[in-house]
Amino acid sequence: MSANSFGRVFSVTTFGESHGSGLGVIVDGVPPGVLISVADIQRELDRRKPGVSDVSSPRKEPDRVEILSGMFGERTTGTPLALLIRNKDTRSGDYESIRDLYRPGHADYTYDAKFGIRDWRGGGRASGRETAARVAAGAVAKKVLQNEGIEVRGYTLEIAGISVGKVDYGQIEKNPVRSPDKESAREMEEEIKRALKEGDSVGGIVQVTVTGCPPGLGEPVFDKLDALLAHAVMSIGGVKGVEIGGGFESARMRGSLYNDPFYNDGGRIRTSTNNCGGICGGISTGEEIVLRAAVHPTPSISLPQDTVTRDGKKAQIKISGRHDPCIVPRVVPVVEAMVAITMVDCVLLQRRIRD
Repeated sequence: MSANSFGRVFSVTTFGESHGSGLGVIVDGVPPGVLISVADIQRELDRRKPGVSDVSSPRKEPDRVEILSGMFGERTTGTPLALLIRNKDTRSGDYESIRDLYRPGHADYTYDAKFGIRDWRGGGRASGRETAARVAAGAVAKKVLQNEGIEVRGYTLEIAGISVGKVDYGQIEKNPVRSPDKESAREMEEEIKRALKEGDSVGGIVQVTVTGCPPGLGEPVFDKLDALLAHAVMSIGGVKGVEIGGGFESARMRGSLYNDPFYNDGGRIRTSTNNCGGICGGISTGEEIVLRAAVHPTPSISLPQDTVTRDGKKAQIKISGRHDPCIVPRVVPVVEAMVAITMVDCVLLQRRIRD
């Protein structure tokens, strides 16, 4: 498996750069006969695309998806599904002045250290634009999960230290920060605009839940379900931490409070609490899976920052161009996508074991 691929049975391989001709993904292992339309995939891409609010990047990309293979009519054939998204609004000249400078917080230096060459136009492969391909694949994964009665939903839990007070799923897509609480949404939006005015940026936390998941998914040792989910979500640029269930708060609890008591609910084994976040011993319990991802502030800011040139000379950098003052709202569908891809992979693998 290459470093650009993820998954064992349901696998995705992304390609493309921020300022190249386009981006895309090959999705292999999609079961045949799944009903999928271009509109299904486009709906998810529209949630991630830039230029849709005044708290996101003003780059105007339509992100129209093209299905190149793996479909007959509107159903999958079981062969590799190829999805393509063409870049339309690249302005590579915005990066010409900093082509030989390492941007703090970006992968400029580390890509140079690894490959000895890098695409300085918007970050190339390291750009957040790469996630468009993941979201397209995630839309396919969601359709497969839908047939299994499994649903993946995410929202912004926190931005710049401002947390949601209540969760109303109906509010998530009604505000630009994807908060389930309209009161906190206004505060979050104001804080993002304040940071932008000051030439700075902010980060936050995304929460994703998986409902309808059966017990038994995941492997007991190295491929624990929580380990796979952490791998999937940590592979997203900008994510610096993942916790499941009680997460780090579990370290502050006693076992008598943390442990989830079992009970028989009409023949179904359930737990009365869910501190494990729906995963125990690396295997799903059948309860709701709860995952949170910490997203760092956008590194592209207009405030002057110390750096060095490619040949090590001291320099200062001030980044202009089109950037998100907070990427958290646009990361929500990306985290959902990676969680969905992981869950489908585990569902299909479990089917091989038990069927």
